[in-house]
Amino acid sequence: MKKAIEQCMSGFEVKDSGELSAAFIFPDGFIGFQGHFPENKILPGICQIQCAVSMLEKWQGKRAVLKEIVSAKFFSPVLPLEELICKAGSTEDGNGTVVLKASFSRDGKKVSEMKLRVQF
Repeated sequence: MKKAIEQCMSGFEVKDSGELSAAFIFPDGFIGFQGHFPENKILPGICQIQCAVSMLEKWQGKRAVLKEIVSAKFFSPVLPLEELICKAGSTEDGNGTVVLKASFSRDGKKVSEMKLRVQF
Protein backbone atom coordinates (compact mmCIF):
# COMPACT_ATOMS: atom_id res chain seq x y z
CA MET A 1 0.00 0.00 0.00
CA LYS A 2 2.85 2.39 0.84
CA LYS A 3 4.28 2.20 -2.71
CA ALA A 4 0.82 2.75 -4.21
CA ILE A 5 0.36 5.87 -2.07
CA GLU A 6 3.78 7.22 -3.05
CA GLN A 7 2.84 6.80 -6.72
CA CYS A 8 -0.20 9.05 -6.16
CA MET A 9 1.98 11.91 -4.84
CA SER A 10 2.90 14.86 -7.07
CA GLY A 11 4.20 18.38 -6.69
CA PHE A 12 6.20 17.60 -3.55
CA GLU A 13 8.03 20.64 -2.20
CA VAL A 14 9.73 21.88 0.93
CA LYS A 15 9.41 25.57 1.71
CA ASP A 16 12.15 27.62 3.37
CA SER A 17 10.09 27.49 6.57
CA GLY A 18 10.37 23.68 6.53
CA GLU A 19 6.72 23.20 5.58
CA LEU A 20 6.14 20.20 3.34
CA SER A 21 3.42 20.14 0.72
CA ALA A 22 2.25 17.72 -1.95
CA ALA A 23 -0.83 16.78 -3.93
CA PHE A 24 -2.35 13.30 -3.95
CA ILE A 25 -4.85 11.91 -6.45
CA PHE A 26 -6.05 8.34 -5.93
CA PRO A 27 -7.33 6.61 -9.07
CA ASP A 28 -10.50 4.53 -9.07
CA GLY A 29 -8.41 1.33 -9.04
CA PHE A 30 -6.28 2.34 -6.03
CA ILE A 31 -5.83 -0.68 -3.74
CA GLY A 32 -7.07 1.23 -0.68
CA PHE A 33 -10.56 1.51 -2.18
CA GLN A 34 -10.93 -2.27 -2.64
CA GLY A 35 -12.13 -3.14 0.84
CA HIS A 36 -13.51 0.19 1.96
CA PHE A 37 -17.10 0.32 0.75
CA PRO A 38 -16.56 -1.28 -2.70
CA GLU A 39 -19.90 0.05 -3.98
CA ASN A 40 -19.21 3.55 -2.59
CA LYS A 41 -15.42 3.98 -2.61
CA ILE A 42 -14.01 6.14 0.20
CA LEU A 43 -10.32 6.61 0.96
CA PRO A 44 -9.46 5.00 4.33
CA GLY A 45 -8.09 7.41 6.92
CA ILE A 46 -4.94 5.31 7.33
CA CYS A 47 -4.07 6.17 3.73
CA GLN A 48 -4.05 9.87 4.59
CA ILE A 49 -1.83 9.10 7.58
CA GLN A 50 0.56 7.21 5.29
CA CYS A 51 0.57 10.17 2.87
CA ALA A 52 1.92 12.42 5.62
CA VAL A 53 4.55 9.87 6.68
CA SER A 54 5.59 9.34 3.04
CA MET A 55 6.12 13.08 2.61
CA LEU A 56 8.38 13.16 5.67
CA GLU A 57 10.35 10.16 4.37
CA LYS A 58 10.78 11.78 0.96
CA TRP A 59 12.11 14.95 2.58
CA GLN A 60 14.49 13.17 4.97
CA GLY A 61 15.54 10.44 2.52
CA LYS A 62 15.05 7.67 5.06
CA ARG A 63 12.38 5.34 6.35
CA ALA A 64 10.15 6.50 9.20
CA VAL A 65 8.18 4.26 11.55
CA LEU A 66 4.82 5.45 12.84
CA LYS A 67 4.98 5.17 16.63
CA GLU A 68 1.75 6.88 17.68
CA ILE A 69 -1.30 8.59 16.25
CA VAL A 70 -1.54 11.40 18.78
CA SER A 71 -4.71 12.73 17.16
CA ALA A 72 -6.54 12.34 13.86
CA LYS A 73 -9.74 14.04 12.79
CA PHE A 74 -11.50 13.36 9.51
CA PHE A 75 -14.06 15.93 8.41
CA SER A 76 -15.22 14.69 5.01
CA PRO A 77 -14.81 11.60 2.83
CA VAL A 78 -12.34 11.43 -0.05
CA LEU A 79 -13.53 9.82 -3.27
CA PRO A 80 -11.53 8.50 -6.24
CA LEU A 81 -9.87 11.14 -8.45
CA GLU A 82 -10.28 13.98 -5.95
CA GLU A 83 -7.12 16.03 -5.49
CA LEU A 84 -5.95 16.26 -1.89
CA ILE A 85 -3.40 18.85 -0.85
CA CYS A 86 -1.34 17.96 2.19
CA LYS A 87 0.66 20.50 4.18
CA ALA A 88 2.82 19.25 7.01
CA GLY A 89 5.46 20.36 9.45
CA SER A 90 7.64 18.47 11.88
CA THR A 91 9.53 19.10 15.09
CA GLU A 92 11.86 16.90 17.09
CA ASP A 93 10.51 16.13 20.52
CA GLY A 94 13.83 15.37 22.21
CA ASN A 95 13.09 11.67 22.73
CA GLY A 96 14.47 10.51 19.38
CA THR A 97 11.08 10.91 17.75
CA VAL A 98 9.56 13.52 15.50
CA VAL A 99 6.10 15.05 15.86
CA LEU A 100 4.49 15.47 12.45
CA LYS A 101 1.46 17.73 12.10
CA ALA A 102 -0.42 17.48 8.82
CA SER A 103 -3.62 18.80 7.33
CA PHE A 104 -5.36 17.78 4.13
CA SER A 105 -7.65 19.93 2.06
CA ARG A 106 -9.72 19.61 -1.09
CA ASP A 107 -10.83 22.67 -3.05
CA GLY A 108 -9.69 24.88 -0.16
CA LYS A 109 -11.77 23.04 2.47
CA LYS A 110 -10.20 21.01 5.27
CA VAL A 111 -10.64 17.26 4.89
CA SER A 112 -8.54 16.06 7.83
CA GLU A 113 -5.87 16.99 10.33
CA MET A 114 -3.52 14.83 12.33
CA LYS A 115 -0.65 14.80 14.74
CA LEU A 116 1.66 11.81 14.49
CA ARG A 117 4.76 10.65 16.34
CA VAL A 118 7.33 8.95 14.12
CA GLN A 119 10.86 7.66 14.50
CA PHE A 120 13.61 7.22 11.92
